[in-house]
Order: sequence, then structure tokens, then C-alpha cells
Amino acid sequence: MRIIGIDPGTGILGFGVIDAVRGRVKLVTAGVVTTPAHTPLPERLEEIYRSLTEIIAETKPQHMAIEKLFFTKNITTAISVAEARGVATLTGQQANLKIYEYTPNEIKKSIAGYGAAKKPQVQEMVRLQLGLTEVPKPDDCADALAAALTHAFMQRGHAV
Repeated sequence: MRIIGIDPGTGILGFGVIDAVRGRVKLVTAGVVTTPAHTPLPERLEEIYRSLTEIIAETKPQHMAIEKLFFTKNITTAISVAEARGVATLTGQQANLKIYEYTPNEIKKSIAGYGAAKKPQVQEMVRLQLGLTEVPKPDDCADALAAALTHAFMQRGHAV
């Protein structure tokens, strides 16, 4: 199965595509969609939509794993990230992907073994699971791959 993981964001949206076959995972591609900071939000959302549509068309995933939002402080940031998440979800829906949502704690527990894992621990486990020489950069890219790996592990019926 091919999975695209999404770490939603308006300025930087991370994506990571993996193949999960017979308990093994392999990196297909990963990166970020960036939008300029002072661009109006509707234009930024359109760029996210266009870029994700292209990425999905090129990589042909069957599933999308997207991080659920969790914000406690900045409501303005939360709203714009939620809008980017909505665009990403819609893009996946239009491409007929099966869409799965995971909380940050579910992702951390699946990847690092416990829900309070710190970002560097999760990133290192992403690197190890995919057999990479370096941690994927930027962080948004590694976070998207963590979402995709979480889905692969959940589909296997257990977390690593």
C-alpha cells in the first residue's frame, strides 16, 4: 500500500510518501509545500491545493494519514492551520484516497513507543524505520513521514 502522510501548515505543509508492503516500509518521496508569509490566505490555500494535487497525481497513494490538530495557545495560528488541513483533506478526498487521522500522541506512541516522546526522538525513529542516513529535513517533512509510518503500523495491526 502507498501512503501519503501530511503535517498540515499554512506556511509549511510537510508531506511524505511511503510504500508499506509485507511489514516493510520504504521511502518514495518527501518534502514540503511552502507559501510566502505575506501572501493572502486564500492564495496560500490554493497553492497547497495545487501542489498536493500534483504530488498525489505523481505518486499515486491509496491512503492519506493526516495529523489531527492540537493547539493550546495561538488560536489565530490554529485557525489557519485548520484551513490548510481542510484543504489537504479535501484534496485527498477528491483523489479518492482513504483518509485516516492520528493525534500527535498517537503518532509519537506509534513511532517512539510513548506519547510524550520529544521531536528529536520521533525524527530519529523515522530515520531508522526508513533506513535513511539522515533525519528528514525540515521538521515538517519528518512529521509527515511519522504520520505515514503510523498508518502503516496501524494497518499491520500493531505499533512498533
